[in-house]
Amino acid sequence: MLRPHADRYIKFHRKLGLQFTENERVLKRFTAYADAAGDTRLRLDRIKSWCKLASSQKGAKRNYETLRRFSLFMNAEDARHEVPPAGFFGRGQSPRPTPHIFRPEDIRAIMKDALLHWTEGSICPHTYHHLYGLLAATGLRISEALRLTFDDITDDGLIIRHSKYDRSRLVPLHETTRGALNRFLAIRKQIISPSNELFIVSHRRAPTNTRAHVVFVQILRRLGLRNPSGPGPRLHDLRHTFAVRSLEQCPHDSVAIARHILALSTYLGHANIQATYWYFEATPVLLNNIAGANELLSKGEIA
Repeated sequence: MLRPHADRYIKFHRKLGLQFTENERVLKRFTAYADAAGDTRLRLDRIKSWCKLASSQKGAKRNYETLRRFSLFMNAEDARHEVPPAGFFGRGQSPRPTPHIFRPEDIRAIMKDALLHWTEGSICPHTYHHLYGLLAATGLRISEALRLTFDDITDDGLIIRHSKYDRSRLVPLHETTRGALNRFLAIRKQIISPSNELFIVSHRRAPTNTRAHVVFVQILRRLGLRNPSGPGPRLHDLRHTFAVRSLEQCPHDSVAIARHILALSTYLGHANIQATYWYFEATPVLLNNIAGANELLSKGEIA
């Protein structure tokens, strides 16, 4: 049985201070698959066959790399565990996808549609309506929003605990956003739940990141904002939209932009400011200003 080994491997990494959530999900699913086949050692053919079941090439590659690291760990203890070769599903990182920037009317339509198509009396429409609205108004990551609890709502804003880089930060709220959140709280507090998670669905716990994305894609397709099949705008594009709109509203001078982007980097919880500068790519107004300044500089008209 491979599951006990996976549990031990997960526990080892948690002791190192890692959240290891996604890795745990992959390892548990794979070991259930391998245990059902009667495997007692890690096998290359089993790893490849399971990874090929992923819904995308990116997902297959991510699962494969997770299992390869697990195999190296196990092989160090017992050489009978096979180690998959590097790069079976491709090498290197995929190019960062171009962000889709939603129009204000698109976001309003998404929030309106989120209230529809549910069983009467369900908490789900209110949850997704306010969840997507909060993402658009604050630029939070979906994982950060779904981890919010009642205790994270303060007079000063939202406390974001254990973010992507295991950092915490305070996110101030505009009065209109706080008003919408208070209206949702009045609904949410009527639901008895085993936890104090803020955004819950029918099973009275928070939905997974994947489920929140699936519902979002369904809404986009109903609204004609995404093709019936294939790739298109993603839930994470609400965060991109927030960042780009924020930069567009900044005064168009270098000193103001430098200050603004530093504040935006802190607000978004980026590990470094370089990650925030990436949003210039999706901000044509600022790119035009940068291009104009470079042209003047090349002509010697500015120092």
